[in-house]
Amino acid sequence: MTCWKDSMRFMLLFSRQGKLRLQKWYTVLVDKEKKKITRELVQIVLSRQAKTCSFVEWRDLKIIYKRFASLYFCCAIEEQDNELLTLEIIHRYVELLDKYFGNVCELDIIFNFEKAYFILDEFLIGGELQDTSKHSIPKAVEEADMLQETMEEYLAKPTF
Repeated sequence: MTCWKDSMRFMLLFSRQGKLRLQKWYTVLVDKEKKKITRELVQIVLSRQAKTCSFVEWRDLKIIYKRFASLYFCCAIEEQDNELLTLEIIHRYVELLDKYFGNVCELDIIFNFEKAYFILDEFLIGGELQDTSKHSIPKAVEEADMLQETMEEYLAKPTF
């Protein structure tokens, strides 16, 4: 566990083409506002040069983003929050995805989005870091997978 008390506002994953692949909002916003924010941030991040800083001041927030392969991981934090810690959180999330999927790619997120959300929810709750362990989060995901398989087998059995 950690004593990180900063709170993330949202996390977006989108492709180089601007297609939204995952979104997690930790503040209440109407869908119209979420779509507007997403469009605006995708445009801002994709228009930046590859060698520029991964921090952008936007409205009253800081946007922290990092590109891994064909996906951009983009987070919004408060002005007083730590940018480097947020970059580390993005990196750890990618490590967790890599461990689960075996070198995660965009298609893994598209076709297994529920697992990507589950891993994120084990890692962050309410925008706050819950666990930094590279071992306990994959273990929780593995246990959930085993439970799901057991339930599917049970439900597939004919009842007489």
